[in-house]
Amino acid sequence: METSLSYSSIEDLQLLSWDNAPKYCVQLSFPGGTVLLQAANSYLRDQWFHSLQWKKKIYKYRKVLNNPSRWDVVLKEIRALVDMALTSPLQDESIHQAPLHIISTLLAENSNLSTQDHENIIVAIAPLLENNHPPPDLCEFFCKHCRERPRSMVVIEVFTPVVQRILKHNMDFGKCPRLRLFTQEYILALNELNAGMEVVKKFVHSMHGPTGQCPHPRVLPNLVAVCLAAIYSCYEEFINSRDNSPSLKEIRNGCQQQNDRKPPMPLRLLRPEPPTPPPTTLLPLSANPSPPQLPPPTPSNPAPSIPISSLTPSLPLSPPPSVVNSSEILVELERNNNSANAKRKAGPSGGDSEPNLIDCLLVSPAVNTLSIQLPAQADRVLGCFALILKMLSDYDDWRPALASLLQPIPFPKEALAHAKFTKELKYVIQRFAEDPRQEVHSCLLSVRSGKDGWFQLYSPGGVACDDDGELFASMVHILMGSCYKTKKFLLSLAENKLGPCMLLALRGNQTMVEILCLMLEYNIIENKDTQLQIISTLESTQVGLRMYEQLCDRQRELKELQRKGGPTRLTLPSKSTDADLARLLSSGSFGNLENLSLAFTNVTSACAEQLIKLPSLKQLNLWSTQFGDAGLRLLSEHLGCLQVLNLCETPVTDAGLLALSSMKSLCSLNMNSTKLTADTYEDLKAKLPNLKDVDVRYTEAW
Repeated sequence: METSLSYSSIEDLQLLSWDNAPKYCVQLSFPGGTVLLQAANSYLRDQWFHSLQWKKKIYKYRKVLNNPSRWDVVLKEIRALVDMALTSPLQDESIHQAPLHIISTLLAENSNLSTQDHENIIVAIAPLLENNHPPPDLCEFFCKHCRERPRSMVVIEVFTPVVQRILKHNMDFGKCPRLRLFTQEYILALNELNAGMEVVKKFVHSMHGPTGQCPHPRVLPNLVAVCLAAIYSCYEEFINSRDNSPSLKEIRNGCQQQNDRKPPMPLRLLRPEPPTPPPTTLLPLSANPSPPQLPPPTPSNPAPSIPISSLTPSLPLSPPPSVVNSSEILVELERNNNSANAKRKAGPSGGDSEPNLIDCLLVSPAVNTLSIQLPAQADRVLGCFALILKMLSDYDDWRPALASLLQPIPFPKEALAHAKFTKELKYVIQRFAEDPRQEVHSCLLSVRSGKDGWFQLYSPGGVACDDDGELFASMVHILMGSCYKTKKFLLSLAENKLGPCMLLALRGNQTMVEILCLMLEYNIIENKDTQLQIISTLESTQVGLRMYEQLCDRQRELKELQRKGGPTRLTLPSKSTDADLARLLSSGSFGNLENLSLAFTNVTSACAEQLIKLPSLKQLNLWSTQFGDAGLRLLSEHLGCLQVLNLCETPVTDAGLLALSSMKSLCSLNMNSTKLTADTYEDLKAKLPNLKDVDVRYTEAW
């Protein structure tokens, strides 16, 4: 054979099966003669035969469908093509994809088909879509059908299993963006049906399944990706048309090129509000430089100072969005507290630190009275996909992953400026704040240091806060009740949210009263005037007065406990509990106690509250106790002089062990039979210069 033979020129194809025929041969008939192909075995021969047969037929169907004349004949040929693909013994992805590409080309070249012809073709190719993703051109055709005929039965009967398969098996919408767009249009088509939102709810429930655990791990991230893209599309017009708007990359990076933009204005000024006082009466909430529109008060007109004890609980917590601060208590508290922390905050670069998200939510002054109003269609899209996010947050097994996906705040700044969107999303944040699992409510905080998270956005003064601090109090309560009763968290509240905390405490919020008591107990507040204002706030309510008196009693007991005297070594009997330890330490002075053994007792992380009261403690034995990560975090902040720590056979993990890196005095550490990993062990060795004696037997680092 001097020239190649095309597949389309094959006239006949058969297996040789007569007597005395050559073994394992396939006979191909061409216009100019016959060709025999001999394989090494019957399996390879059959593979050649079916492959050549498939190629011959696919060329035939491609030729017929490229030149359609009568659509009834075309529909018949499509059904035959689909049947051939389904009955072929060949196991290859192209066996099903090739017919779909042929049909998508046919539809792209014949855009004037009637709606009935569209539906007939979709129904004909439906069997191929049961186990295959539609190609991009076919996805566009499906999207068009969903937009033009959302109430068609084809949407429910044919598209539903296709979309379900996409959500269950798709690994990356970035490589297949039209699959995401088709899924988005399908959900919007369901929303257009009678009782559309109920239909959408049933669809989401069908994707989760009837059990408490969804068996398909890709469903949630795919649904979230669809929701995020749909919500972004609602604000795309604002993003693309707004003058001086930063690029999407700049928004995602959390910063903007200030030298290329006009003077900034807080984004919360976008929302229409009742008339406000003249700008000269406004005071900045923080110690940062004020925007050009809001000059600070002059010496001739100083800001009045109101003692906190003279305020009444009827004061508004959140000022109108167009006013930076209308509560003088907030001004005085922030001024007093920030002056004590100004030197600590100031860096060598003179304040050139990277701006956080709220600082980056800035727009041109030309739009200071503009309110974001979405078109009717975009408003329906926003409502539909915001509801899906709310439904996703209702599933206990999905909530941890959903919180992790939303922690970086993956929404455009225009969405965060839109009151309707933030109000809808508030339900999701509330669900995170109500979840007792640490991996859920910890996602309320920023994804990394220097960035703002949902906690900041929905706190009083944040761009998304629309209440009197109820959600803020709920978030603080769950974070404090978990493992965030630490100096670092309290210090961040004192620096940024002390005013709202005091005002909520003034209204009798027990969580905020506890926060203020802890700030006093841990000496978080350095400014004496602010300390006196906190005390006045606590004494203004019954719950605050009671907790402040308890704090004073604890302080007196603490002074007695820390008074020099008592034993230098102490060992608790086995089976002792947290209550037993607390009772023992309250019975006398332990200012000289340097060595404490709680080995083989029943103490837990709760006893850390008592251990941090021992100023001279240098050696602590927690062998075979239930002391965990939360206790380690508390010890690491208060017992800086600890030198020997035994955590053998305790339930501590990397999350708690990493906190030990701040205990620079540690020279002996026993982590035998814990959940220590090799990476954490290397990190501890690098950060603890005095560490000489380490036991990591029966751990991953061993």
